[in-house]
Amino acid sequence: MPLPFQHLLSTKQLTRADAEEILRVSEAMETIKNKGGSELLKGKILASLFFEPSTRTRLSFETAMLRLGGEVITTEGVQFSSLYKGETIEDTIRMVSQYADIIAMRHPEQGSAERGAEISKIPLINAGDGPGQHPTQALLDLYTIHKELKGVDDIHITMVGDLLYGRTVHSLSFLLGLFKNVKFTLVSPPELRMPEKVISFYKEKGLQFTEVDNIQDGVDADVVYMTRVQKERFADEKEYDRLKLKYVLNGEMLKGKKAIVMHPLPRIGEIATDVDALPNAKYFLQAANGVPVRMALLAMLLQKA
Repeated sequence: MPLPFQHLLSTKQLTRADAEEILRVSEAMETIKNKGGSELLKGKILASLFFEPSTRTRLSFETAMLRLGGEVITTEGVQFSSLYKGETIEDTIRMVSQYADIIAMRHPEQGSAERGAEISKIPLINAGDGPGQHPTQALLDLYTIHKELKGVDDIHITMVGDLLYGRTVHSLSFLLGLFKNVKFTLVSPPELRMPEKVISFYKEKGLQFTEVDNIQDGVDADVVYMTRVQKERFADEKEYDRLKLKYVLNGEMLKGKKAIVMHPLPRIGEIATDVDALPNAKYFLQAANGVPVRMALLAMLLQKA
């Protein structure tokens, strides 16, 4: 089933049927990846435009395209692009649309993906727009939950840390709202509470949620989703230093707990290394899942799935 849109900008675009089809295709793509890849997208070019730092997202998009037989052109950092000279996002996308068949773009400005998509002649995927949305991260998170818990309905997820600026928890919240009886526990300091746009969504959908400031109140869940405090969103470095390690999950906290532990990475200390060897730890597997999910999205948006 093809996706009913040209550009992927937000998880709010997706229906449950869309999400389930992406999960299905991702499973098929994981099999293809494990067999060494295919030539499904031979002759196609991905423009990988990353104007904000990235490791996992950029590399997994580029790996996904190469695994499907396509090619990649890339730019990394505003300082290495014409945006540094003052070129607008719109003009950059107009130009790149003539060089490639699909675009994955990360930019520090919220709303930048929508601006680019308005004038792009080719599919554009939002790979993160400041504190806005990160739909492909949410989809690989969903894929990880689906694989590890054998489904998504009736789960309890605890989200911890920077819920104000953390675009991954925003996107994942909107996506999980498509499923039945999902319960949220939100752990954050008052300064970094989940923004109103997400709280309003919970209320609109009738989703059960609780806001607390103690991480111990959230470990009895199916998923504990840790996040880092986003230094790049703070104007005051002292305020960042005060909050950056407010919550640290360690192995002792997980004794006897069934929760899988997830994190969009990079971590800066909010998950102690003694968690890494526990069966609960799924964050590196979660990062690996980015390849088959992004393979699926590239193929589906290019109508080759």
